[in-house]
Amino acid sequence: MIHNVSNSALVSYLVESGALHTRNIIEAFQNIDRADFVASDVNSSMIYGDFPLQIGHQQTISQPSTVAKMLEMLAPKEGEKILDIGSGSGWTTALLAHIVKDKGLVIGVERIRSVMEFGRANLKKYKFKNAEIMQAGAALGMPSEKFDRILVSAAADEFPTRLIEQLKIGGKLVIPVRNYIFEVTKKADDKLEVLEHYGYSFVPLVY
Repeated sequence: MIHNVSNSALVSYLVESGALHTRNIIEAFQNIDRADFVASDVNSSMIYGDFPLQIGHQQTISQPSTVAKMLEMLAPKEGEKILDIGSGSGWTTALLAHIVKDKGLVIGVERIRSVMEFGRANLKKYKFKNAEIMQAGAALGMPSEKFDRILVSAAADEFPTRLIEQLKIGGKLVIPVRNYIFEVTKKADDKLEVLEHYGYSFVPLVY
C-alpha cells in the first residue's frame, strides 16, 4: 500500500503514476484536502494513502487513484451540471464543485442518512455555493433532471439504463458495473459510445 504524508504528496504521486493528468482535475485535488473527508478515528498516517478508508455503515471513501481515474474518464468542465450518485464522504462532490466553479452545479445523493449527513458536514467546510448533498430518493438518480455528467461511486450488478435518460446529448456517465468501470458518452439519436475499464472493486449500488 502507498502511504503519502500530505495532500501535496498524494497529488504528486497521482500525477507521477499517471492517474491524474488534466489541469482542472489536478487543481481540484490540490485544493480539496482528503483529510477533510475521512472519519475522525482514522490514523493520521492513513489519510493520504492510496487505498479506501471506512467511513461507517460498510461504506468507504474511495482509493485516491480510483477517484482520480474516474474523474479523468468523466472529464468534467467549468459550468457543467453534474450528478454525484453515492456521494459518501462528500469528497467527490467537493472535487467536482471546484472544477465546475460558480457557473456550474453539483448535486450529490446518498442513500444512507447518517453517511449523507457526514458528507454534507464535510462539504460545508468549503462553503461551496454551487454544490449540495441530499438524501437519495426511491428512484435511481434524479429522473426529472438532465445532467452534463453523472458519476456513480458504487457498483451496479447490471448497467442501469435509466441513468442514460438523465444525460444530456453529449453528456457522459461513469459507473462501476461489477468489476468494470463503464465510461459512456451519449451521442445524437441516443446512440452510446461505451468504453470498459476492468479491474476495480466498489461497495454495491443499492436502488
